[in-house]
Amino acid sequence: MNLHEYQGKDILASFGVGVQQGIVANNKAEAVTAAKKLTADTGTTWYVVKAQIHAGGRGKGGGVKLAKNLMELETIAEQIIGMQLITPQTPPEGKKVNKVLIAEDVYYSGDSGPEEFYVSVLLNRATGKNMIMYSVEGGMDIEKVAENTPELIFTEEIDPAHGLQSFQARNVAFNLGLRGVAFKGMVKFITALYKAYLGSDASLFEINPVLKTSDDKIIAVDAKVTLDENALFRHKEYAELRDLLEENPTEVEAREVGLNYVALDGNVGCMVNGAGLAMATMDLIKQSGGSPANFLDVGGTADATRVETAFRLILKDLKVEVILVNIFGGIVRCDRVAQGIVDAYKNMGDAIKVPIVVRLQGTNADIAKKLIDESGLNVLSATAFEEAARRVQESL
Repeated sequence: MNLHEYQGKDILASFGVGVQQGIVANNKAEAVTAAKKLTADTGTTWYVVKAQIHAGGRGKGGGVKLAKNLMELETIAEQIIGMQLITPQTPPEGKKVNKVLIAEDVYYSGDSGPEEFYVSVLLNRATGKNMIMYSVEGGMDIEKVAENTPELIFTEEIDPAHGLQSFQARNVAFNLGLRGVAFKGMVKFITALYKAYLGSDASLFEINPVLKTSDDKIIAVDAKVTLDENALFRHKEYAELRDLLEENPTEVEAREVGLNYVALDGNVGCMVNGAGLAMATMDLIKQSGGSPANFLDVGGTADATRVETAFRLILKDLKVEVILVNIFGGIVRCDRVAQGIVDAYKNMGDAIKVPIVVRLQGTNADIAKKLIDESGLNVLSATAFEEAARRVQESL
């Protein structure tokens, strides 16, 4: 589950991580009120207005701007709230901005200028260990840094049996070239950040940039946070942070009816039972010359109502040219699935305007194939993977 920047910073602060202070606002009036409170609390007179959407690269799209007074702040907030923000991480049409974060300006001048770093905590799936990834190239796309200057990226892998060790936090500060007060501040920052990662059951904490201010404080200026949805039962307060307006509406609808659906960008809709079979089915679609439009797992139940719901979800994507149903009947009988497909098709009538390829294997697969073949509907049956791939290819 992705969080907004202001929500991620709230979690960080609760674990003792230093953060850029800010207040969320839903309109320009709230933005001005937030700015006045920030001035009273921090003394800042310049403000950063940040669009709150679940995507990076907001500054490049015009979603992060500096206001040097309240009049500028009001104008900028009005411009950003309601805009369709397009960044490298949004869909082509962008995302609508519904709220902004009014944050203090932390780039003030002093004896030495501020420095930006990149720090993230995530799971290294290759080793099964948590990993801190960091770089002196903060504020930049880490992918470009990895491609152009990989020597500037450092990692610390953490043995789960022992946790983060003090020397590892010191390694981070040393490799970032810090000394004195800033060195100690970074050690404290990394230690608290890792505690936040574990304590919130996160799958990603990405702080870009981490700022060393001109007075050597270490703070998180941004926060990209992804929580493990499977652990939300332990964090009911975090579950309430979900912003459904930021999520794919079809995925939200599927979750509400108990279906596992993930939207992709292909032209072949797929409906399967089981995640493993779903992955194999997507490979099958690519082999047939198509591209999967979605991941949809109907689970162990595939009656007419559930199948119809699945079809309607798939057909919300106008790029879908054909639907592939790939079901293995172990606990669920193939003939019942076939009857569910036929009944759902008839219930939907003209709503189905694309061909459907059905591959059913397992219990009563022969009866299921006969039901499909004799239905008189625009449904093509298949028994082998190769045959299903060929039928999909012919339908594209």
